[in-house]
Amino acid sequence: MPPKKEPVMSAFERKRLENIAANNALLSEISTTAAKIIPKPAPPKPPKRTSTRAKREPVKREPVRPTRQSSRLAGLSADPELIKRKAEVEAEAEAEKAKAKRMRVNDDLNLGDIQVEGRKWENGLDGLAGLKGLSVRGAQPGVRTFTDEDVNETKDEGLKGLRLRMSGLKLYEKWPVQAIKIVPQRIYSMGFHPTESKPIVFAGDKEGAMGVFDASQEPVKPENDDDDDDEEAEIPDPVISAFKTHSRTISALHFSPADENAVFSASYDSSIRKLDLDKGLSTQVWAPADPSEDLPISALDMPALDPNLLLFSTMHGTLGRHDLRTKPAEADMWALTDHKIGGFSLHPTLPHLVATASLDRTLRIWDLRKISGKAAERAPALLGTHESRLSVSHASWSGAGHVATSSYDDTIKIYAFPDAGEWKPGLELTEAQMAPVKKIPHNNQTGRWVTILKPQWQKSPRDGLHKFAIGNMNRFVDVFSADGEQLAQLDGDGITAVPAVAHFHPTMDWVAGGNASGKLCLWM
Repeated sequence: MPPKKEPVMSAFERKRLENIAANNALLSEISTTAAKIIPKPAPPKPPKRTSTRAKREPVKREPVRPTRQSSRLAGLSADPELIKRKAEVEAEAEAEKAKAKRMRVNDDLNLGDIQVEGRKWENGLDGLAGLKGLSVRGAQPGVRTFTDEDVNETKDEGLKGLRLRMSGLKLYEKWPVQAIKIVPQRIYSMGFHPTESKPIVFAGDKEGAMGVFDASQEPVKPENDDDDDDEEAEIPDPVISAFKTHSRTISALHFSPADENAVFSASYDSSIRKLDLDKGLSTQVWAPADPSEDLPISALDMPALDPNLLLFSTMHGTLGRHDLRTKPAEADMWALTDHKIGGFSLHPTLPHLVATASLDRTLRIWDLRKISGKAAERAPALLGTHESRLSVSHASWSGAGHVATSSYDDTIKIYAFPDAGEWKPGLELTEAQMAPVKKIPHNNQTGRWVTILKPQWQKSPRDGLHKFAIGNMNRFVDVFSADGEQLAQLDGDGITAVPAVAHFHPTMDWVAGGNASGKLCLWM
């Protein structure tokens, strides 16, 4: 048989096969190029192990500002004037809300309704139970850059004995300082209840809360703790009560000389309130007649023999005098300076004498027995002035006629007026009489976060030796005598902030210091 002939490929079929081969080559080239450019996907990560931590409930937070909404979706036109007006209305609403938060409350406040929130102060009125029926002494007007070597090298036996006694005061040991958070915010004012039966400390803070701590209480051991674990047992927090009596900083606290249940407080919210410890009621006793008037009060004092009279100074340079038996609008208001009066005090035995300390760098002595002038010019007689290099923070009278001041020129100055009882009304003091008898170098540069350091005399010392306490920027409390001798520099374990607000008990050798964290240091 003749061999079969191979079928002849047509030109069409040959062209089709060439096209197929060309397309395959093109696809292969594209795939190779893509593999070089596009990175390979990362291998999948192993699944995370689930934590056994308990889930917390989400905290619901109120929006700080009104939620913004789309005008287009709300069907409003994009009119620039309308948008501008809307923004102004929202801003005004926010401003009113902020203003309302800082406005003082003129009505009576029941302590059960104004308890400060927080675990530290959850005891509420229970913390005041021990304050009822306290006895108090009657009106008796009157008052480290320091080491053990200074005490031991003292040659005067009387001074040495006093230094040993004051330096022997020990920091309160029932609870550490960190556990005695008497108020939520920075302490601005402080005071001891006058009772001698037990130490009871009051404090006022930056946000208007008043805290109360009874230092006579004993730690309560948890019932389920074993006797073998006494050293490791966790001691419950002390009983502390705190109440929101003001809307702004409580700048001063004062205890009534006649009523052991009455505590007066002054505030930057322009009001003075009286807290009745027995009834658990806070009542406003003075505020400007115009509710919108802003008149921050910087200090408060009362004559020891007149429990119905309040005197107070303001940040606007005025001194006020109010009789509790009259209406607030009838109070005397005297413009003494154009600058802030940082602090003032009354002479304990001659309450017509007033010492003021001002931002205008002056200490001034005034006589309330002679008031002259008309209308806005009416004011007490100015007896004398002493000017410091920088602003004067406070002026504090002692029962023996000394005035102690602290100022930003880093000094404590002591002035002596032993013959003040012989002064005639309106007497003008000479420059020599107004000169300080002692200047003590002392760091008073508190800065922004520490309350201003102010000297506070012991009002009626049992030993008859007048002394004052003042905070120390090196985290101590300094104690000085009336002649400027340092008696002690109080310290202790656990003090991690400056106890800037320092106070003596009126009669007992108890000293309290409060810091910017709202915590209390107590020496006894």
